Amino acid sequence: MRPRLALAAVPAVVCAALLTPVGAAHAQQHDPATPLAVASKINLRGEAHGIAVREMRIVRKNDILTVQADLSNVGRTDRTVFYRFKWLDNLGGPVGDGEAWKQMRVLGLGQQTVKSVAPTSAAIDLRLEMNVELR
Repeated sequence: MRPRLALAAVPAVVCAALLTPVGAAHAQQHDPATPLAVASKINLRGEAHGIAVREMRIVRKNDILTVQADLSNVGRTDRTVFYRFKWLDNLGGPVGDGEAWKQMRVLGLGQQTVKSVAPTSAAIDLRLEMNVELR
């Protein structure tokens, strides 16, 4: 029979880690230079490998959302980024058939801007899904 560990015996750091919301832990996967409001719009698949989304501009024009996101490579070596935008309705469900994955190379210490337009006016939110490869 294993002895029970009293909560008082657990260090405060461990307790804080256990009580951290899942969203905050997800945001920590991104580069610290990525603002939390932007990080909440990103679904990163794997490691960021030095790619940071420094800024994201979301605008509603003629009742359709448009987005521009600036991807920065903070490393000196080139990175290949696979990305797509996932558009969401007011319940968080997907809108449209979904975008195909796109591939883009971000040069070392460089920046690229990706753009997209929502498929319908039902889209009120979005997620930028990314997969970053070393070469």
